[in-house]
Amino acid sequence: MKFSKKFALYILMFNMFITFSAIGIIVPVMPTYLKTFGAAGQALGFMIAIIAFAQFIFSPAAGNLSDRHGRKKLIIFGLLLNGLSQIAFGLSTELWMLYLCRFFTGVGSAFIVPPVMAYTADITTNEERGKAMSWLGAAISLGFMIGPGIGGLLSNISLHFPFYFGGSATILAGILSLMILPSIKPGIKERPKGLQKGENIIQQMSRSFKTSYFVLLIVVFVFSFGIANFQSTLTMFLTYKFNYTPNDIAIVITVGGFIGVIVQGFALNKLFDAFGEMRIILFGLFVAAISLYGMLFVSSFYIILFVATIFSTATTLIRPAVNTLISKAAGDEQGYAAGMNNSYMSLGNMIGPALAGTLFDWHRDIPFTFGAIILLGCFILTYIWTKNTRARQQNASQ
Repeated sequence: MKFSKKFALYILMFNMFITFSAIGIIVPVMPTYLKTFGAAGQALGFMIAIIAFAQFIFSPAAGNLSDRHGRKKLIIFGLLLNGLSQIAFGLSTELWMLYLCRFFTGVGSAFIVPPVMAYTADITTNEERGKAMSWLGAAISLGFMIGPGIGGLLSNISLHFPFYFGGSATILAGILSLMILPSIKPGIKERPKGLQKGENIIQQMSRSFKTSYFVLLIVVFVFSFGIANFQSTLTMFLTYKFNYTPNDIAIVITVGGFIGVIVQGFALNKLFDAFGEMRIILFGLFVAAISLYGMLFVSSFYIILFVATIFSTATTLIRPAVNTLISKAAGDEQGYAAGMNNSYMSLGNMIGPALAGTLFDWHRDIPFTFGAIILLGCFILTYIWTKNTRARQQNASQ
């Protein structure tokens, strides 16, 4: 078969879409499903957090292994492990089995995402890479958007069926990749500047405290925390307070995600040009804080849908704006900065749902109040840092 970069990229996009839509499929089902195990908010929070924990631990190893053994093998392994763990989740009969299955789902995801990104870098030039990475990002966003809607529909068959469907689709993606994804030789990559030999993740994160963009990394952590807090709490909140079905929850999550994707795809660059990335970050943090807290004061389905959509859209604006500013501030430490960006995001995804689930079991309103306070505090911190940075730049230019 004649090698085609575009053909390979389409397969990689399909793999990312399947991976993240399969994860999203189970979101609206989980509160009702966990009730059958006698579990509630804390269990759901830790099950979401454990996926991020596994990714945090295994992603660096997956990247290194793909350099030595090839991207394709790692991608196929990750897809198969991810799929099997999702099917096992649906077959589990004890709560500890659910935790174990979610951990292996995270391990599988860790062996998919870094090799897919590395494969994409191998087959693209510097000029092509930005566009290719944006396509992968669109596939991820589309998966997150469509997954919950599919899960809500499939739950009408049975509560277990979404897990079987998502797992089977992921395994099918692994088989298709085995058959048709071209094998390539990994490109020889130099050690990124700023990354010291033998430096572990703890030492790297300690060094990040001294970077000029440390406050931006805090923003990454906080908005990841806020998103994970919102997603893990919302399903439980709507189930226990309003007795929403998985279909209802799927609609709330899917519409918000869809609007966010539309804004990101068609309006984001114009907003950056008109207002600049930092103003977009500040606006997103403030609106996210207000809308998160506002969820406590609404009860109509359509008002809940509206407020949830505002939150999703606001957080959609923050992520690319922060990524752009970190890249601009990193200079010749792009590899190190990208790694820290992912690390702080993983930490937010771990701590957010674990803490939110625990607080939810204490009182169902507390996660929304606490999350709003954290987002508003980050808004204030970022605003002060921005003013001080501009003042220093003006003094330096005089």
